[in-house]
Amino acid sequence: MREDAFSKCHPLTNFLFFVGAIGFSVVIQHPAYLAASCVCGGVYLLLLKGRGVWKFICGMVPVFLVLSAINPFFNTYGQRVLFRFFGKPYTLEALYYGMAIAGIFTAMTFWFGCYSAVLTSDKFVSLFGSLIPAISLLLVMILRMVPNLVRKGRHLVEARRSIGKGAGEGSTVKEKAADGMNLLSALTDWALEGSIVTADSMRSRGYGTAKRTSFQIYRMTALDFFLLALFAVLAAATILWGGTNASYAPELFIDALTPGFYAYCLYLLLPSILQGKENLQWRISISRI
Repeated sequence: MREDAFSKCHPLTNFLFFVGAIGFSVVIQHPAYLAASCVCGGVYLLLLKGRGVWKFICGMVPVFLVLSAINPFFNTYGQRVLFRFFGKPYTLEALYYGMAIAGIFTAMTFWFGCYSAVLTSDKFVSLFGSLIPAISLLLVMILRMVPNLVRKGRHLVEARRSIGKGAGEGSTVKEKAADGMNLLSALTDWALEGSIVTADSMRSRGYGTAKRTSFQIYRMTALDFFLLALFAVLAAATILWGGTNASYAPELFIDALTPGFYAYCLYLLLPSILQGKENLQWRISISRI
């Protein structure tokens, strides 16, 4: 993973940006705003993790299409019926609403991927460790659980394969299911044992029993204060200028775009702009050598 310019900022700056980006993406269901959130989140994720994330970004396209197409089968509201499926209307309004929900899901996936890459566990503990020590430790353990389980699962699969166990190419469905259950059981035991060991270790060290002090390597700089002020101005402009309303049922209504949309796009693009500025300065420095 590449460390970009925004990742070098203070954890408070990182955290408040993602609060705004994720919060706006959940609350605003306007299609233009959702599209901007998906594009900006995808661009920043690409800058963070490189070309290897292209497959993941492209893989979200069929997920978006499936989620959009499924919604009208469960929600039959709307006036414009496209066709009927087993007597139930498949409406255009429900399809549009399904696209909005799929857009929110896609944007959340991209932004949480960026969040996990930028706001690492040490930054989170540095930010909240002295305020809510027990909750901050719990959140850090939860956030690192999924990548740890994936990594441990790969190790178990390789270890079982090296001793001649595990499902192969010619295995039946029953054998693959049994192998998967064994793998899941081993991962569950490993996760539970690890959580108990961590809890005992932190309890023996007195974690959370008194006010915690810690060494802080992060300092607020002029860039952090500038970014926080800019975040506040752009977020206020997005809210005050309006144009974010969208209703899909019972009638379709979408606000016309206002200058608030461009403020919103600039807000989401700020981390990518910082990285682009740093890349440009690096190229200029290299050209002068």
